[in-house]
Amino acid sequence: MKSPKSTKTRKKISSSGIRRGGGTSRERAVVPPRHSSPSRKSPKSSSSRGGAALSSVPRIGLIGGSGLYGLPGLRITDEVALSTPFGKPSGTYFLGNLSSVPVAFLARHGRHHHLLPSEINYRANVWGFRRLGCSWLVSASACGSMKEAYRPTDIVLPDQFVDLTRARASTFLGDGCVGHVSFSHPVSPVLAAALEIAGRAENAVVHAGGTYLCIEGPQFSTKAESLLYRSWGVDVIGMTNATEAKLCREAGIAYASMCLVTDYDCWHEDEAPVRVDAVLEVLRANARTANRVLAAAVRGLDPLRPSDCADALGLGLLTPPGRVPGRTRRRLALFTEKGSA
Repeated sequence: MKSPKSTKTRKKISSSGIRRGGGTSRERAVVPPRHSSPSRKSPKSSSSRGGAALSSVPRIGLIGGSGLYGLPGLRITDEVALSTPFGKPSGTYFLGNLSSVPVAFLARHGRHHHLLPSEINYRANVWGFRRLGCSWLVSASACGSMKEAYRPTDIVLPDQFVDLTRARASTFLGDGCVGHVSFSHPVSPVLAAALEIAGRAENAVVHAGGTYLCIEGPQFSTKAESLLYRSWGVDVIGMTNATEAKLCREAGIAYASMCLVTDYDCWHEDEAPVRVDAVLEVLRANARTANRVLAAAVRGLDPLRPSDCADALGLGLLTPPGRVPGRTRRRLALFTEKGSA
């Protein structure tokens, strides 16, 4: 995968419009390889693309975690830098086509993996996907296995989360606006089904369903913690997905995660405790399969289809609109006002 050329035109999008302008640790502490941006096959000039076009084209959102900093099959048409009401995203978004489907791609930890799990600005990342016309978001991330049957290089598609994080923002609400969205089923069955079908078609070992335990990090678990988590019956462990899922629900974005098993955490008596170098080795071995599965899954998705949780925030708000401070109302407008996206 080639690094972006310095001559590539970028566009910067603010929270109100666009102006012209110039990321295991199984979501933990892995240093990425060099030259790891999305590939650039026949990119179109962005000089003719206006701000309205960039923000109104329906797209499938893709976010890459540890070891997945680009998509070789992505034909890039634009690279976009966003300014959001919640600060800066992890990096620039790459817009283009994957399997002939419009997509937006972002490296969760930054293109050079410089953000810890709790340093990621999840709110800005999710806001940005919605601003770019994404009602569907597929996450790819590394994870640790908490069950003997889930082996390194397997793919797990969790449909539940247990969130133990405590030092990050996981809601767009607050500052004078109260709401509670339904979150009993945090994963989109449409996206999960697309990933399962694609994974099996690519001859990957796929485990559909299960619970993802999200911890703060950046440290790996102690053995006592790992054994405790196993006693809870969770299936995989990571540091990012629960936060994304919560924010996507509030933003009305359907969400699912493709988790790539890299290790057995530290509970397994016959396996060495998880190490960064071992995680990287497994990720490199499985990256090609992961990229093919994502491309195949996207091929079966329709960006024009309304999200299966599009009205989640609107149905969950408790504060009367007239009582919400103007600044807060403007920050939430993208999710609450029809046509604002």
